[in-house]
Amino acid sequence: MIRTTSRKGGGWRHVTLVCGKCSRKLDGGFGTDGDERLAKLLRKRAGKGKRAVAGVVETGCLKLCPKNAVAVIDASRPGEWLVVPAGEPVDAVVARLGWDC
Repeated sequence: MIRTTSRKGGGWRHVTLVCGKCSRKLDGGFGTDGDERLAKLLRKRAGKGKRAVAGVVETGCLKLCPKNAVAVIDASRPGEWLVVPAGEPVDAVVARLGWDC
């Protein structure tokens, strides 16, 4: 039997998938010093606990493999994959994803 469940502590309004392999290959690439992973910065922007606007899930390889960038998918728009170049400001990524935080 297939059951449904909700995330403990409330529900996210947005779910974002970030390619873990792209992130590892860049060895950071984001933040003020360029040494932080995109998923980590997005999680900070999303918030914590019940007040979190979004959930950020770092996946395995998404098989897009852009050069010097990270593949990102907004789960509400699965046909529109984003290629985020290293050094892109996190504010720009959050705005493109449509988070309202």
